[in-house]
Amino acid sequence: MEQPGKPARARRVRPGRIRVHRAWLVAAVTFVTIIGAAAFRSVPGILIDPLHEDFGWSRGTIGAAVSVNLALYGLTAPFAAALMDRFGIRRVVAVALTLIALGSGLTVWMESAWQLILCWGLLVGLGSGSMALAFAATVTNRWFTERRGLVSGILTAASASGQLIFLPLLSWIVATYRWQPAAVTVALAALAVVPFVWLLLHDHPADVGQKPYGAREFVPKPEPVPGAARRAVAVLFSAMRTGPFWLLAGTFAICGASTSGLIQTHFIPAAHDHHMPVTAAASLLAVIGVFDVVGTIASGWFTDRFEPRRLLAVYYALRGVSLLFLPLLLAPTVEIPMIFFIVFYGLDWVATVPPTLALCREQYGEDSAIVFGWVLASHQVGAALVAFLGGVARDAFGSYDVVWVASGPCAPRRR
Repeated sequence: MEQPGKPARARRVRPGRIRVHRAWLVAAVTFVTIIGAAAFRSVPGILIDPLHEDFGWSRGTIGAAVSVNLALYGLTAPFAAALMDRFGIRRVVAVALTLIALGSGLTVWMESAWQLILCWGLLVGLGSGSMALAFAATVTNRWFTERRGLVSGILTAASASGQLIFLPLLSWIVATYRWQPAAVTVALAALAVVPFVWLLLHDHPADVGQKPYGAREFVPKPEPVPGAARRAVAVLFSAMRTGPFWLLAGTFAICGASTSGLIQTHFIPAAHDHHMPVTAAASLLAVIGVFDVVGTIASGWFTDRFEPRRLLAVYYALRGVSLLFLPLLLAPTVEIPMIFFIVFYGLDWVATVPPTLALCREQYGEDSAIVFGWVLASHQVGAALVAFLGGVARDAFGSYDVVWVASGPCAPRRR
């Protein structure tokens, strides 16, 4: 009761606070982490000509180092997904970022082609492979039961965002200060993300006493799964006995060939062959990165609402048609038709990932992250093959025209 002679105490009314689920913070940290690692994905196309000029290495030799990186990027992914189940996301990603920084930094002192293959191919390939799209799949599967298509689209777009951020900067650094400072910039970018990973990237919702986003019941944290390598291989052999795996792996191999292996590796030197400035060509790839963010997030939204198989059929058909026109668009200056191609190709760049992830979850359940890791491995093997053969074709024919024309009809039309 209120005492006489004393004024009534005003009640404090606390405004309702909107609590953001911790899953979105983890997704944000994952996004930033993939951006930091994506810096290296911007480097190969920029450095092919400078390394050719400085060391006299053929484009086929440089392409071989890129192909080793791309192959390991894919082949490491399924084992990384299993290692995350065994040791936790945080530890695996922190080690991966350190490997990327080490491999990129050591290139400053290289003198022989085998050192390029060791640094670019082995170290950076292992590091980036441990943070491949299987990393995004693991985070999505653990922390979300709703909005999985949207989240997988956002996390996939992080790689393109990294390209958007770093590609113009790195091309300017190479044009102004040569290629060595660009390699150091990549190393520092990877190291800068490590503290965020260690402090904020929780392994499982149960670690912070929460349910996965959209879940109705609390999900206990599973026990560490021993034998990561054995499990990854066992999941592969099990998936290989099913038809959907071969459809997913085969079409995703062509997807990798037409993106990472072809455009990301060889577009800049091909444009430079037509006397386009390197900075202009790099800016065009950055624009691909802008529209890839839009296209991939939209694809995630579509995947939550439409049949993934039909989405993939449309994406692959449109990509194949667009590649057939590229040889006609390369010129010393950027014309309107080239801008249309860049916007179109950007929207379709990795829009294939959310529906492919959805099909893996639909077919393989709890093993879907590891299965997707193997599907991604086929993506990168296709990319590695074209990265190498594209350089060989340029050395043999003096241009990339035969590569563009051969790539267009390869895009799968049906799923």
